[in-house]
Amino acid sequence: MSGPGPDIVPGRRTLRTETLLVLALSLGASGVSAVISFVGSVTRPGGLANQAVTLNASHAPGRPWLDLTWQVFGIATALVPVLLVAHLLQREGADGLRAVGFDRRRPASDLGRGAAVAAVVGGTGLLFYLATRAAGINLTVVPEALPHVWWKVPVLIASAVQNAVLEEVVVVGYLLRRLGQLGWTPAAALAASAALRGSYHLYQGIGGMVGNMVMGVLFVLLYRRWGRVGPLVAAHALIDTVAFVGYALLVGKVGWLPHP
Repeated sequence: MSGPGPDIVPGRRTLRTETLLVLALSLGASGVSAVISFVGSVTRPGGLANQAVTLNASHAPGRPWLDLTWQVFGIATALVPVLLVAHLLQREGADGLRAVGFDRRRPASDLGRGAAVAAVVGGTGLLFYLATRAAGINLTVVPEALPHVWWKVPVLIASAVQNAVLEEVVVVGYLLRRLGQLGWTPAAALAASAALRGSYHLYQGIGGMVGNMVMGVLFVLLYRRWGRVGPLVAAHALIDTVAFVGYALLVGKVGWLPHP
């Protein structure tokens, strides 16, 4: 019995349609939602700094087990586009997510590089957020508003990891690969990736959009240098974990940390 035939990379039309569908099911849709949310915030009486947006909120206040179920469900379903990307890459013979450097081949290197990036981006990002909020062009970002229950910190960490995996696999690894196959120049692909990252953070305000676009440019450049999204996932997960868990521990205890 003969083995399977050679893998064939789909044509441009198929790749274009596939890319649009992946984005429509994930962060592209989030970008549209963020634009609508931002319009609502801008047109609401009062400045942006007087409004707040919560990143990790309770879905069933007063019912911790139901709340936990909703939290786990939300995190799990948010990762479905990553599984779809893995399937699509596997189908074209690209060895799944290994093609974009999301695997366990270099865990120590990925974590070390990620920690270094997180230290630089995280500190700079916090200062930029405080400055833009003070300037009145950003909403108050509340990283978490979960009840004080045993699963609070594990859920915050899982949420941080989910954000990191989804964004870096889709917006960097997958999108750059597909745009390259579609004939986009490296500069145009970088701009598209950074613009997409900025778009789905617009719900936070102008500062959130601009700050994440800058981060997007840096992450694309690092991806092209290292050839792996692994370090970017590690960096993003560490940044969000510190933000989420750090806020939970410090809110109300330090004067420089804004809260509603």
